[in-house]
Amino acid sequence: MNLIEKDNAKTIRAWSFYDWANSVFPLVITSAIFPNFYDYVTTHDEAKKFIGHTINFVGIEFENQNIYSFVYAFALSIVVIITPILSGVADYLGNKKRFLQFFCYLGSLSCMCLFFFNRHHLELSFIPFITATIGFWGSLVYYNSYLPQIASEQNQDKVSARGFALGYFGSSLLLIICLIMIMVFHVPAKYSFLLVGLWWIGFAQYTFANLPNKTHDNNIVDRKGLLYKGFRELKGVGNQIKSLPKLKQFLTGYFFYNMGVQTIMVVAVLFARNEIDWGVGETAEKTKTSSLIISILIIQFVGIAGSFLFSWLSTKIGNIRALMSSIAIWIFICGFTYLIVRTPFQFYIVAFLVGLVMGGIQALSRSTYSKYLPVTEDHTSFFSFYDVIEKMGMILGTVSFGVISQITGGMRNSILSLIIFFIIGMISLIPLSRQLTASLKQPI
Repeated sequence: MNLIEKDNAKTIRAWSFYDWANSVFPLVITSAIFPNFYDYVTTHDEAKKFIGHTINFVGIEFENQNIYSFVYAFALSIVVIITPILSGVADYLGNKKRFLQFFCYLGSLSCMCLFFFNRHHLELSFIPFITATIGFWGSLVYYNSYLPQIASEQNQDKVSARGFALGYFGSSLLLIICLIMIMVFHVPAKYSFLLVGLWWIGFAQYTFANLPNKTHDNNIVDRKGLLYKGFRELKGVGNQIKSLPKLKQFLTGYFFYNMGVQTIMVVAVLFARNEIDWGVGETAEKTKTSSLIISILIIQFVGIAGSFLFSWLSTKIGNIRALMSSIAIWIFICGFTYLIVRTPFQFYIVAFLVGLVMGGIQALSRSTYSKYLPVTEDHTSFFSFYDVIEKMGMILGTVSFGVISQITGGMRNSILSLIIFFIIGMISLIPLSRQLTASLKQPI
């Protein structure tokens, strides 16, 4: 029996606030400051002299931006392996909040450990980045699975968008604080990683204090072999998905279009640092860093509006058609970037367009999947499938982007793979869009 009252304002507020807490990781660590920090420390010596982009990692010479992609993909592969089993255990026990807390603490403490990142010990330095990535994405499995339990179907788009909007605003606020520290008070960038961990673990306490400890009743007598029971729970969910053709169709489309979205989020800053003409010299380096941070802020604040824009659009044309509209914009963004974008101003245009569709497609994807779920208490296991599909796509996307970049000697040609991902994703959603009723306000 579900123990959570749906559409309770206090519960929804507590749930949404976790987006405020944890969104600082993908912004500051994955997208903004850490990629700039990593690129600089791996291409400059202690005297701040440029020494090139090629570095040694596990005994092999790589372009530094490709190492970042490969390590990120490795971290995601660990998430894919462990969270499906743990999510089954959480559903079996009905205590998903405990798992949410574990991954939150793992991620936030790992962010603090990035303070010690050192290019002379690159393999060891990447361990906190790997565990922070596991913590962030692992916690999202349990966080997302609350959505169908706390919000009625007609409110899920709005609640999902509210979470992403809070995440964009909160993470932007911390990013601005970090920028003031770095650019005004000349505090080393590595202190930002400490702030990320403190922000994440601190604000998450509000969520933990107000989300229910138990999501449903269980009658467990024998707690032995819970991992096996968790696996059995997950296997049962997989069998259910096979019998839900609309859900299968949506997950197929999501796998491909989200592959493009998440890859862009990971490589955007490194692409801009290496493929945009910022000039030469130390002044150009400072301009490059500040301009990239500005572009990230553009994405964040436009993303707030974009989340609610596509939530509204879904009420007019349905979730699937709203998603397809977003994917069409993504295809245009990739084509425009590949063919035209070479100057900072052109990159700002791309940043605005990315912000417009970034929050919208993420929030709408989460709520659309939630609407396709059957009546069940196994929400965590179902959302672990969603998470596995997402991570497998991200792994394939970042690895293919890195491999193409490594082979061709530049990141621009890798954009073509993203266009292909988006096109396949859109084509996969066409059968679902044809199943809409004549009512334009049909939720799905």
